[in-house]
Amino acid sequence: MGNCLDSSEKSISSEPSTFNAGSSTTTTASKFSSISSTTTLGLSTGSDFSVSEKCQIAPQGQILEVPNLRIFTFAELRSATRNFKPDSVLGEGGFGTVFKGWLDEKTLAPAKSGAGMVVAVKKLNPESMQGFEEWQSEVNFLGRLSHPNLVKLLGYCLEEKELLLVYEFMAKGSLENHLFRRGAAFDPLSWNLRLKIAIGAARGLAFLHTSEKQIIYRDFKASNILLDTNYNAKLSDFGLAKHGPTGGDSHVTTRVMGTYGYAAPEYVATGHLYVKSDVYGFGVVLLEMLSGQRALDTNRPSGQHNLVDWAKPYLSDRRKLARLMDPRLEGQYPSKGVLHAAQLTLKCLASEPRNRPSMKEVVETLEQIEAIKSRSKDSTKDATAPRHASRRPAQSPVHHRSPLHPKHDGTGSGVRVNHHSPKLR
Repeated sequence: MGNCLDSSEKSISSEPSTFNAGSSTTTTASKFSSISSTTTLGLSTGSDFSVSEKCQIAPQGQILEVPNLRIFTFAELRSATRNFKPDSVLGEGGFGTVFKGWLDEKTLAPAKSGAGMVVAVKKLNPESMQGFEEWQSEVNFLGRLSHPNLVKLLGYCLEEKELLLVYEFMAKGSLENHLFRRGAAFDPLSWNLRLKIAIGAARGLAFLHTSEKQIIYRDFKASNILLDTNYNAKLSDFGLAKHGPTGGDSHVTTRVMGTYGYAAPEYVATGHLYVKSDVYGFGVVLLEMLSGQRALDTNRPSGQHNLVDWAKPYLSDRRKLARLMDPRLEGQYPSKGVLHAAQLTLKCLASEPRNRPSMKEVVETLEQIEAIKSRSKDSTKDATAPRHASRRPAQSPVHHRSPLHPKHDGTGSGVRVNHHSPKLR
């Protein structure tokens, strides 16, 4: 983990969507002389798996004492991505570029293009300021975590000045894409699918929060929720993850890093990070799923830029709730279920962390909502298939980027990229 995060100092950048506590002037390249894969990460060298027999077993998941990852050579990943050819690029960000690659499913050795298992290979830009710390955090956290609702990190490469990460490939891309992008590849998500995705993401967070050493995700947002072929949700990007408070403390104090619109108010104001700061972020995403609107969109009319501030009166009034709902749902949802979801959203968005539910409680509530049978005309439709609905005209692009915490590709790569922000409908 990068100890630079353990500071109460903070400075928020002028970027409208992402923020951080400032950057170090030390380049990534200068840090390689002081690290090795064995001393820093607790991993064995070579290309074999480093498996620890000691691990913490949790419901549907486990936490290893040391990462269990394949250590790739740079030559292997160059072969797997066809020499990092431009037509293999899945996305780009401040960390670097994400490439599509192919590996043998059993040995994880490089495979021919179109053969074997598809993977996403994230390659660090040597000039990246935030890259090394986030790369190290990904390995130390995601490399030790195994759960159905967390994206699987398969391995890494640390060779001279080259830093790479290899992830499972998520065929349906990010939740962000499905909520906000328009086009033939992104049909509107049905109410049942939205609930399924929300439950999966909630289970992933609950797993992190209930582990022996609590883990605070710190950057929960729609672009970090990736979907597999069956729309099962998995959390990705653990670059900002941090261990929770210990010794009876209620919070940890860190530099403020994350994404505007999703970060909890107490964290932005004070740098105090609570486990339930993640719950606030979940509430924001749940609101996005209900409304079909982005958490922050400066293209919307004045007074409506921040979705939470604008939407709270609608969430608290059942008579106004229908006006908040995503038009692309076309009214095909159970009114009782939506009301309960709105109430849960409000609880997650409570100003005080102690007033927010735990993620375990969130999961239980969402499962109860899922059990509510829809009386809508399409209630018998397959819950795992998105519906087709009329599409609205494409909106003008708005790119919110930060050089220290970019949005990566959300097109099935295991990582994500920033996309367009629609205007208020």
